[in-house]
Amino acid sequence: MLLEMAADGLGDRVVVGPKDSGITAERLRQLARGGAAAVVAAGADALLYLASNGPAFPVAMFAAAYAGVPLIPVNYRLGEAQLQQLLAKHPGAFAVADAGQSAAMGRAGITGLNPVQWLEVADRHPHADPTPEDSPAVLIYTSGTTSAPKGVVLRHENLVSYVLAAVEFASAGPDEAALMSVPPYHIAAVANVITNLYAGRRVLTLESFTPAGWLELVRRENVTNALVVPTMLTRVMEEPGLDLAVPTLRVLAYGGAQMPSRVVVRALEAWPDVDFVNAYGLTETSSTIAVLGPEEHRTAVASTDPVVRARLGSAGRAVPAVELEIRDEAGRPVAPGVTGRIWVRGPQVSGEYTGSGPALDERGFFDTRDEGFVDEDDYLFIGGRTDDTIIRGGENIAPAEIEDVLLAHPMVSDAVVVGVPDEEWGQRLEAAVVARPGAEVELDELKQFAKDRLRGSKTPVRIVLWEALPRTDTGKLIRRHALERLLAETATPQLWQGAQAGKL
Repeated sequence: MLLEMAADGLGDRVVVGPKDSGITAERLRQLARGGAAAVVAAGADALLYLASNGPAFPVAMFAAAYAGVPLIPVNYRLGEAQLQQLLAKHPGAFAVADAGQSAAMGRAGITGLNPVQWLEVADRHPHADPTPEDSPAVLIYTSGTTSAPKGVVLRHENLVSYVLAAVEFASAGPDEAALMSVPPYHIAAVANVITNLYAGRRVLTLESFTPAGWLELVRRENVTNALVVPTMLTRVMEEPGLDLAVPTLRVLAYGGAQMPSRVVVRALEAWPDVDFVNAYGLTETSSTIAVLGPEEHRTAVASTDPVVRARLGSAGRAVPAVELEIRDEAGRPVAPGVTGRIWVRGPQVSGEYTGSGPALDERGFFDTRDEGFVDEDDYLFIGGRTDDTIIRGGENIAPAEIEDVLLAHPMVSDAVVVGVPDEEWGQRLEAAVVARPGAEVELDELKQFAKDRLRGSKTPVRIVLWEALPRTDTGKLIRRHALERLLAETATPQLWQGAQAGKL
């Protein structure tokens, strides 16, 4: 329906790719119908997308919808064992896969085409109108940052509800272009394709991110809207010697992970005419469920009221179509300012996993498994995953609180805090930090910096310096990898070691 509306109303407008050689809305419809006919002819029950971002991705998304099968975008950077386990779950699928994945596809017995071949087949296949079945629209495997990846089922009604609540049809001007710098197996990629198409905004992708390359593409293609993950914006703002001029940029959205407040302030100073948007969402909620808007960013930065200024570190307020509750361990709603589990409800919320059905309570609420609180004016503050909670001597400690303190140090670019097994305390706090480009981190001074702002039980017993933290392509910390590395490392002169675990 979304593509049909765009093709009927904005048929001649380029909606995918460069402004001079991209795909129009009508051309996208033709390719999607041709691709759908090819999928149906193959007798496939799903369309796997195992390739980098580009024009083949939106064609595959809508081809799957026309064919009445789910699109399954797969992380092409998975290790061989993980990839084979995932492919084994979909033996009846047809695939669009990069040439380097042909061996993996062969071992799984799955036939497919590379992106170039896929577009060629979609172009020359008869443009029949297959009858859609009542199947899921998209199946996305979670990043598995705290556990094994799970298949999240998103249905057509979830995604369409999200689009209709977030975007007005044909609301973008013909000069508008959106730059998407996230991989196709992330919910943000799916959401950006459908929302920008519905708005009539041209979508560009950046396969390999570098700060200089991102800035150059924004200028060359007159990008007006951009989406980045926090690590990308941090690198743009903190890499020395860059020309930060982006004359056409109007809106910059960020989300997916923790963003240091100093980076947002620096970006607002560098680009005062750009509207900044912080978006919080999950795969299970069809993307964004809370937003901190442009004026809220500016108000927070300009305010001398600590309560208002603190909102720069919030996820904003729930979007109109989503209800949000903070609950305690017994499932009871808590008062503003009290930390608990974040539960959400709304038509865009799926909360459904393969093999288990919707994970909703009797009132239709979904447990995000994120911790957080809302202030008196309903601004949501994310405290991190409940799985991340460190229990030290019976005290529950949220690592995000400590990471915020470490990130406030002017020499620190990135930080992670984990709980390491300890015989006396159950778990002890250890941290790894990354220095800003060209900076040196004195770990003894950093330890004192943290201790001055935290009580002793929340000060890391050990702090190490790494070149980079283990993160997904979308910027999420992979805490289990950080824990494994900290456990494997022995004390070196490059780290600070407390005299005795927990005796601070």
